[in-house]
Amino acid sequence: MATLTVQVLDNTAKEVTFAACYALGDEFVNNGNIHLRIMNADASDKTVTINSQKVCNQGYDHDRILTITKGKTMETNVFDTYRFNDANGKVQITYSDVTSLSIAVVQTG
Repeated sequence: MATLTVQVLDNTAKEVTFAACYALGDEFVNNGNIHLRIMNADASDKTVTINSQKVCNQGYDHDRILTITKGKTMETNVFDTYRFNDANGKVQITYSDVTSLSIAVVQTG
């Protein structure tokens, strides 16, 4: 599993750098104010799974499963630290296929 670098955006214009998704999965340190940008340059849709570590406030342990449409860049909402952080404060991500799939981990402010 590869650890992704969090890119902090401030009030200036910045270019976000994408990294190739790792076949065995990726992880990132999460402070609750971080979202993902996922770019799918392939000709087929991809599934990205963010592993839930604990139950939600309704009592269910469900992962966040995303479909990244072919040829599109999609962005997630932030990840609750209680539900998604593992014992090391990281969020775990897996992919159905990493062909032409890249990711950026972004924190605003």
